Amino acid sequence: MTDNTARLDHVVLWVRDPLAAVGFYERALEMEPLRVAEFAAGTVPFPSVRLNEETIFDLMPLAMASRMTMLPHSAAGAGHPVNHVCLSLPEDGFEALRHRLEAQGAPVSEYSYDSYGARGMARRSFYFTDPDGNVFEARHYA
Repeated sequence: MTDNTARLDHVVLWVRDPLAAVGFYERALEMEPLRVAEFAAGTVPFPSVRLNEETIFDLMPLAMASRMTMLPHSAAGAGHPVNHVCLSLPEDGFEALRHRLEAQGAPVSEYSYDSYGARGMARRSFYFTDPDGNVFEARHYA
C-alpha cells in the first residue's frame, strides 16, 4: 500500500491466552490468524489476527504487562482505559457475525439504532465481548 493517508493500523488487546483468543477471532469474526506458529514456537511475543488488508489486532499476553515501560505507569494501565472497539460491517456480515456469536454462546447486547460513528449514523449496532472481556461494537450503516 502506497497511500499514506491516516488509517487505523492495529489495535493491541490484552488477552490471558493468545492461542485461545486467536481461535475466538478466527471462528467468530472470521479473522485471519497471523504468526500463530511463530508464537507457539516462542520466536515472536504475540500472535495477531487480520481484520482487513490494512488493520490487524495484536493479541498481547497479559503476562507481558510488566514490560510496558515506554511511558510512566504503562504497566498499570494494561487492559485500560479502552471502552470498546467498533467494527463496521456490511449488513450481511453484521447478521452473520451475530449468528456466529450466538451459536458460540458469546454474550451479545440488544440492538441499538441510529448510533453516530465515523461515517455518520449507523442503522443498527450491538455489543459483544471476547473471552478476555474486551468489548466490541459491531455496526452497519446501510
